[in-house]
Amino acid sequence: MIQIAVDFLEQWKLMENEVVAAIGPQSSGIAHIISHVANELHIPLLSFGATDPTLSSLQFPYFVRTTHSDYFQMYAIADLVDHYRWRQVIAIFVDDDNGRNGVSVLGDALAKKRGKISYKAALSPVATKSDISDLLNSVNLMESRVFVLHVNPDYGLAIFSIAKNLGMMTSGYVWIATDWLPSKLDSMEPVDANTLNLLQGVIALRHHTPDTNLKKSFFSRLKNANGTKTSSFNSYALYAYDSVWLAAYALDTFLKEGGNISFSSDPKLVDTTGSMLHLSSLRVFDGGPSFLPTLLRMNFTGLSGQIQFANGKDLIQPSYDILNIGDSGSRRVGYWSNYSGLSVLAPEILYKKPPNTSTSNQKLFSVLWPGETVAIPKGWVFPNNGMPLRIAVPHRISYLEFVSKDKNPPGVRGYCIDVFEAAINLLPYPVPRKYILYGDGNRNPSYSELVNQVALNNFDAAVGDVTIVPNRTRLLDFTQPFMESGLVVVVPVKEIKSSPWAFLKPFTAQMWCVTGAFFLFVGAVVWILEHRHNPEFRGPPKKQLMTIFWFTFSTMFFSHRENTVSGLGRFVLIIWLFVVLIINSSYTASLTSILTVQQLSSQIEGIDSLISGTQPIGIQDGSFARRYLIDELNIQPSRIVSLKNPKAYVDALTRGPKGGGVVAIVDELPYIEIFMSSTNCKFRTVGQEFTKSGWGFGFQRDSPLAVDMSTAILQLSENGDLQKIHDKWLSKQNCAAKVDDVDSNELSLSSFWGLFLICGIACLIAMTVFFVRVFCQYMKFIPESEEEVDQENPSNRRRRSFRSSRSFKDLFEFVDKREREIKEILRQKSKKRRRDDQFSSPT
Repeated sequence: MIQIAVDFLEQWKLMENEVVAAIGPQSSGIAHIISHVANELHIPLLSFGATDPTLSSLQFPYFVRTTHSDYFQMYAIADLVDHYRWRQVIAIFVDDDNGRNGVSVLGDALAKKRGKISYKAALSPVATKSDISDLLNSVNLMESRVFVLHVNPDYGLAIFSIAKNLGMMTSGYVWIATDWLPSKLDSMEPVDANTLNLLQGVIALRHHTPDTNLKKSFFSRLKNANGTKTSSFNSYALYAYDSVWLAAYALDTFLKEGGNISFSSDPKLVDTTGSMLHLSSLRVFDGGPSFLPTLLRMNFTGLSGQIQFANGKDLIQPSYDILNIGDSGSRRVGYWSNYSGLSVLAPEILYKKPPNTSTSNQKLFSVLWPGETVAIPKGWVFPNNGMPLRIAVPHRISYLEFVSKDKNPPGVRGYCIDVFEAAINLLPYPVPRKYILYGDGNRNPSYSELVNQVALNNFDAAVGDVTIVPNRTRLLDFTQPFMESGLVVVVPVKEIKSSPWAFLKPFTAQMWCVTGAFFLFVGAVVWILEHRHNPEFRGPPKKQLMTIFWFTFSTMFFSHRENTVSGLGRFVLIIWLFVVLIINSSYTASLTSILTVQQLSSQIEGIDSLISGTQPIGIQDGSFARRYLIDELNIQPSRIVSLKNPKAYVDALTRGPKGGGVVAIVDELPYIEIFMSSTNCKFRTVGQEFTKSGWGFGFQRDSPLAVDMSTAILQLSENGDLQKIHDKWLSKQNCAAKVDDVDSNELSLSSFWGLFLICGIACLIAMTVFFVRVFCQYMKFIPESEEEVDQENPSNRRRRSFRSSRSFKDLFEFVDKREREIKEILRQKSKKRRRDDQFSSPT
């Protein structure tokens, strides 16, 4: 009822019997064919050797894999490649269902790790040694040195033998074999020394089977059996053993649950003339649709580990041993599981802990690589069997400080070349290189065309002042920028002509008026506050008026000779002197700026002015600025003028748009800094940089040099060498100061109204306090005045009292009196009042 078969013919013959389950075949190709028959007959097909990932599809519902799919093995290889920071591999595989589908999954797994299969080297299932040699010779000329070998055990060792003869098993090479190799070696125990020597340094993956007591007991029983050798057992033998028990347990459960074993004929299965398949003898298992779910819900511990199926009909807890083969045999360097990735701990230990697939948790023991070296291979070499790197260098005719032709080796020189050479020297491996000038030497070449030539494999890299912009990053891989850049606008400037009225320009007219008014206002306030106390602020009206003006304007220079004696006067004067100090300082600074400033000779204030205008704009030959202005800023192509060199810049800006020149030039900041310095700062930038980019070295897509060179450039920046190279070539006069219009140097009232407000409030407070004191004194003074009037003429007492208490003249005269006189009068009147009170009181 349960049949076991290995090849197609045996499987087919067994299908002719009435069976409820079939175990086998080992080949994925045969499994594809037999699975169609199993689907039709409703017979579960248990395979312990077919690892093709596509067999798990919905197309084969009755296919039950009792081993782990190559899907998981390929993801283990991808994690292994990523762990050692390799980015490209060459896949060598047998061109059948198992090989093609496994390598396809490997490509998907590497893509998730930002890696890829750079070349798929397919072998025919009947390949000869000559075919293998030709294939290995072709892949040996390629860049990648990481080979993933996914072949049949039948001639897998022959590949290593030929590779060794070709020198491909030496230092720098990486060989990763799938589980076919450990299975082959486990079946050959003990492995002879020549085979181990052939495989020295190879990494291989083997299905992980835990060392359980059940497994130990099984091998112990076999060892004690007469004439039985256990050394030739591999992992597939354990899966085959567990497959038999799986079918037995499932059938027992099926029958206990009331399942019925019956068969019926399928009218669609009819023999054809001349056919030897005997289709009419095949019988359909009626209980198949019920037996299959019973089979998939089995859960027990076998020799290979836990036998339990997940939702996708795959065994749970897929895991692999990672082996490093050496002269003394295989050495386990770690494990892989889809639970925690790479680890030096066994998966059954990690299952008891929370899953952790972080990069820091991915660990392996050290590996002895081909050539008996422990140094991790970089995984690639230069293509074409070590031919020098073809480096395209723009043949410039302007700004030769950055890159230019040189008579001495290596044929080029400049800032960019020095940075590239310094970075190359930091790499841990030699880089043979050859510089090739790109351009005719009459005009600056098109940098976009230069990038395209590298992308078309006419060059391997582009080195120079190449700006990193989006459309170029789609074609090449660029390094970390070694120079910051961005587009700026350059316009001419002219010196301001001297003016006899320049001293008035620091302040606006409104500011002058308010300042003058406050000088008079504060002078009047101080005079009022000091008049009753300070003799210097008394005298004839004409003298007092002159004192007010003199005192007010002399505070401008802090040279006032009048002393303030009252507390309120000193309070106001301190506030005012602080205001004067700020105004004087601001005036001096603004006047200095105005007398030394340069003024723009055009009305261009930045890129917005250029966009809204219609005048011609200059750009550098070969620059990406032309495409940017047209495509991004929608500037008409007819307005853009290409200029060859800085001399053409000067001529075009000097002539201006009316003279056939340009209104401004748009170029990258590094060029403009050299240009302005060479012209003694007669031209200036306006506005801000309106793009942010940088210069980098471009390599072909997926070139590992791009990553290594980026690391080297960062190292140059950190140790200060990048700045030293910059100072060697580009240390020039600084003309980066912004140019402002003269009117912007005029200070307005808005900058000082806070100071004036504080001063005005201080004056109002002082005046309020002063008049309150005066009013209080005046109210004390009025009653005494009324008594004097009553003694002189009692009949007119009430009328004169009314007039005098409300007479402004009397109040003014009272205010004009000296403070000492008022206090003396009030003191005398207070004494007189006390005497009168004593005489009037009863004795």
